Amino acid sequence: MMENKYEIILYWSKDDNAVIAEVPELAGCMADGNNYSDALINIETVINQWIQTAKDLGREIPLPKGKLMYA
Repeated sequence: MMENKYEIILYWSKDDNAVIAEVPELAGCMADGNNYSDALINIETVINQWIQTAKDLGREIPLPKGKLMYA
């Protein structure tokens, strides 16, 4: 687990009643879970699917940059 090196942002969503996991470097790459552990497990699956889909479509796959800084 956690073989990918992309930054993952986790937060509680009251609207969804779930923990949301987002990968800012991969556009639209998100998952959810009942708790933080579930969200992390689910986002690993979605990251792998995102990368495979990008490969299948011949799209560029961004290299992980590590911690992102926001203004």
